[in-house]
Order: sequence, then C-alpha cells, then structure tokens
Amino acid sequence: MSRLLIVLLAAMAWVGVAAAQTQSTTPGTHAGTKLAFPATLGGAQFERVVNYAGPPTNRPDQGVTYFYSTPKKMMIAVHIYDGGRRVPPGSGNPLVVDEFMGEISSSEQQVKFGGYKDFERPSVPSTCTYGGISFRCITYSAVNQANARLYTKMMMTGFRDNFISIRIDWSQARQQTASDADAALQAFVPALFH
Repeated sequence: MSRLLIVLLAAMAWVGVAAAQTQSTTPGTHAGTKLAFPATLGGAQFERVVNYAGPPTNRPDQGVTYFYSTPKKMMIAVHIYDGGRRVPPGSGNPLVVDEFMGEISSSEQQVKFGGYKDFERPSVPSTCTYGGISFRCITYSAVNQANARLYTKMMMTGFRDNFISIRIDWSQARQQTASDADAALQAFVPALFH
C-alpha cells in the first residue's frame, strides 16, 4: 500500500478531506477477507464505505475503508488493502511491522501538514489484542487550531493476505476519553472478526 493512501486517510480524519474513487452508504462484505460490515457492528453505526480502487486501470488497488461511528460519536475506520503483495497473518511479521512504521511516519507528516501542532506519540509502538486478534498499535495526538488535543489509536495486523488497519479518533473537548475508545474497540473488533 502506498504511504500516500494513509496520508489521505489521516487527512480525512484530521482535516476532513479525502480523494476517493467511489463512496457508498450501503454496508457489505469485503470479498478478499470475507469480513462482514453490517449496518451495526459492536454497537457502532455504519456510516459509509470508500473504495480506492478504480480507473485508471494501471493504478494499483489502494483498498477500501469502512467507516463507523460509536454512540459517543467517535469514528472508527477499517482500511483493508494488500499493497500488491500477499500479507502474512499476524502483527509481528516483518511486512506488517515495516508497513506500520511507515504509516506512523506518514500520519505524523500529514498531521503537521494539516496545521496541527504539538504532535505526540510514544517512541515505539506496542502490541494490543482485541477479541483474540493481535495488532501493532500506537496512540498519537496533536493540537488543532482551536487548541483542542485530538487523539488517534492506530492498529494494524495481517489477515487473509491483507493488511487490516483500524483507527479510532477522539477528543477530550467532546467529552471522549481513551477509556471510551478502548471500550468501543473491545466491542467492535471481536464483532468484526467473529
């Protein structure tokens, strides 16, 4: 997967803009992974799906992103792509580790480019597990122009020959907490991978 796509995804969440090929408000099933994306998943409500594949035909498949909102108005984005290669399962394989580190760097650059300041993240990512699925994960934050700190937890694993990247965004200014985000993921991820 191109780092540009994650930059675009980060921009969508942080800046509110994305360049996509097609959008739909109809939930469905991802053909490659067989993961189902129903109208409600783990208590979160389906919002839209953005498919980045399409013309020109010589462009590699950039994947698809499914967006959900939680009852506390946090956004969860599930991005599925293969980057033109078979992705081994799990979060500890070198392909996932390298892709994840590249995505962190791209996200940081995009956040700064979007006018945010005081970007903070741990020096190394960790591993987190939801519903028996292990992910590389990291939580980063930045301050927007209104001087509010916004947070993102980004997670990645290999699953059925694809990268699965899950992000959740929240803000203390909206009375949302890291505990709220974790509770949402504890319900959402096991429901997705059931």
